[in-house]
Amino acid sequence: MALTRDFKETVLARVQADPKFRDALLEEGIQTLLAGDVDSGKAILRDYIKATVGFEQLGAETGSSPKSLIRMFGPTGNPQARNLFSVISHLQRHAGLTLHVTAQPQ
Repeated sequence: MALTRDFKETVLARVQADPKFRDALLEEGIQTLLAGDVDSGKAILRDYIKATVGFEQLGAETGSSPKSLIRMFGPTGNPQARNLFSVISHLQRHAGLTLHVTAQPQ
């Protein structure tokens, strides 16, 4: 199901106005990737990037082409682990966060 423009605009406005929501969105995107739902995780991170740093600035700061980053986080993108973790590392620094992975029994 495609997201409507109104929903994306709502997320953008909320990310810009609510730092806790912004941080939670980044955390959710990474947790979703780690849980194995790569497509949803990429979509969440794509929305996060659009609402915060933007693909142009992210590309300049990571040394990657903005077009490559857009493709990487697109529906058919298949990012290499090195590139994905480089972006995640940068997003954490940009947000002033350090996210940690903890093991929990199932």
